[in-house]
Amino acid sequence: MTNSNNILKRALLAVMLGTLAASSVANAQVSAQEAGQLKTTLTPLGGERAGNKEGTIPAWTGGYTNPSGAFKQGRRMDPFANEKPLFSITAKNMNQYADKLTDGIKAMLKRFPESYRIDVYPTHRTEVAPQFVYDNTFKNATRAKLVSGSTGPIPVGAWGGIPFPIPHNGSEVMWNHLLRWQGRARSESASAYLVTPEGRRVLITETLGDVESPYYGSTEAPKNFDGLYFMLKGVTVDPPIRVGEGIIGFNNLDESKSDAWVYLTGQRRTRKLPNPCCDTPIPNAGGLEGFDEAFIWGGRLGLFNWKLLGKKEMYVPYNCAKANLGKISDVLGPHHMNPDYLRWELHRVWVVEATLAPGHRHQTHRGMYYVDEDSWYALLGDRWDSKGDLWKVAGALPMIMPDMPGNLDQSYYFYDLAAGSYVVTPNVIGSLDQTRFMPAGFSKEHFAPEALAGAAAR
Repeated sequence: MTNSNNILKRALLAVMLGTLAASSVANAQVSAQEAGQLKTTLTPLGGERAGNKEGTIPAWTGGYTNPSGAFKQGRRMDPFANEKPLFSITAKNMNQYADKLTDGIKAMLKRFPESYRIDVYPTHRTEVAPQFVYDNTFKNATRAKLVSGSTGPIPVGAWGGIPFPIPHNGSEVMWNHLLRWQGRARSESASAYLVTPEGRRVLITETLGDVESPYYGSTEAPKNFDGLYFMLKGVTVDPPIRVGEGIIGFNNLDESKSDAWVYLTGQRRTRKLPNPCCDTPIPNAGGLEGFDEAFIWGGRLGLFNWKLLGKKEMYVPYNCAKANLGKISDVLGPHHMNPDYLRWELHRVWVVEATLAPGHRHQTHRGMYYVDEDSWYALLGDRWDSKGDLWKVAGALPMIMPDMPGNLDQSYYFYDLAAGSYVVTPNVIGSLDQTRFMPAGFSKEHFAPEALAGAAAR
């Protein structure tokens, strides 16, 4: 009897281990036949090559590749500056376009009926990337998969390109956003502004920042890749009371290994942040933005359940050079960004719904994210609080960077509907030195926490 029980226990254990192993893999790689679509009906990054039947979304024909006249005094010009809006969406006619507007945009139109509007321009599919990114994306299609980690699903087998160009679930789409092509490395001068409910603009910080994406560090995947995919270093140069402060952040595929350090001039030392994740407020965002809200979404997937609702045509911010070329005083209005400087286009986006997973705590209980099919940027995001009330409305302002090449979300914004304020960060609006790309990357020591004090010292 005892021997039979042992046999039964071993059998049950084997079944449990098999089930656990199966559950640890969220998806299998796509077939070679499916991957072949990336060279026929799909773009090299996974978007649909064809336009829509109405002709309002054109076919992708290689993206924007003309660098002529792209630069002027360190700033990238607007290749579509001479275009005029096709039409405008206001509170009065929004119902006519409701199926192509997010809940957040509808809420903004209703809240500011006299001043908020959406100017819709002709659609241009400008996304482009280097050939090695296309090649790696094609390889990732059949070699990358998701496995369970301590902080949620983690991609393995992916390198140097979009990990899941033919996605099957919401987690894959969000990892495509996190690992989107943003260039190898770059330096930029950026600021963060808070606009109060009374309409007063407050400079939170102006920063000289450096960013590097080790995930795109070489054409072939290294044998010793440890999951570190994003590094950031920033040194504050304004306002005077904060000059000399510094921050370094590392993002890892395994979010439990992500770290951040800060240098405060009053303490004269570098300190490791105890909890640089989730809904912990980012120091440079005036308390309106958490760590996982950076660039619309930048956190632990395991906190939420991610449901892929499909692909949809939506009006989204796109080719937004005009906003980034404007002046802060002109672009940042008293209650929202000035519609005169924002460009909206009709694009196909992946729609992903996030709901707080059982057993977890977070200020956001539900979110909706709209991810561009061509670039995999999350262009818009809405968040609801624990009461089910729409709380935050977020958006990116991507612009074409012919020298990267590709689109880069140079600035993004968050409207806090409850507080009545909004923040724009990292913000290159008005900057005379927007972005300088570093194809060779930075030295390893450049992002060493030990060096932060020296870099940030007054």
